[in-house]
Amino acid sequence: MAGRQGGKGGKDGKRPAIRPVVKAALAWLEDKSTDKDRANLVRFGINAKPAFGASMTNIQALAKRLGRNHELGAALWETGWYEARTLAAFVDDPALVTSAQMDRWCRDFDNWAICDTLCFRLFDQTPHAWAKVAQWKDKRDEFQKRAAFALLASLAGHDKRSGDKPFLEGLRFVEAAATDDRNFVKKGVNWALRGVGRRNATLNAAAVAVAQRLADSPEVAARWVGKDALREFARLAKR
Repeated sequence: MAGRQGGKGGKDGKRPAIRPVVKAALAWLEDKSTDKDRANLVRFGINAKPAFGASMTNIQALAKRLGRNHELGAALWETGWYEARTLAAFVDDPALVTSAQMDRWCRDFDNWAICDTLCFRLFDQTPHAWAKVAQWKDKRDEFQKRAAFALLASLAGHDKRSGDKPFLEGLRFVEAAATDDRNFVKKGVNWALRGVGRRNATLNAAAVAVAQRLADSPEVAARWVGKDALREFARLAKR
């Protein structure tokens, strides 16, 4: 399988054709599929179709062989296969990912795993990440809206440059969305709240205040988000 770092390959520096690489990647993923991994998709509530049933370990191993390549990432996504789209998160070049591409891929999200992997492994490294948190937070679709908060949680863990201001704004988004009782939205909101609260002392204090207000809310979903976050923050305080 022809792979290359930085999108270059071949003795003359030209890129090899993408289609054969995609075909070989799909064949490799299918070969690595197992009944156990197919069962795990169901076990973990990953409603992905079509899917081979290849493990994340194997997907990441293949990503290392292929290296970063923006064109390959796009081609893998277009196949529609769950494992190929997961692979795209590790292969695509975040510096070359466009705002429009992020919107297109977000519209394709149909399960929590592909949403979270793209946000955690690719989207949070792009220059458009913060804009997408603000843009997607009001989406109607469950997984598109979850993407805003999965992305905020990912930024809380990975963004080493931003100060507190965008995260404080993110807490406003969290509080506004916490009444959404859809399972994958409220869990994404909770993830973001906990992630911001772990970032530093200032943001922890702000996140605890939000969590307390949510815990006291008459809304069931908001109470769950707030109480679960407060338990997490209490555990952190004991360390």
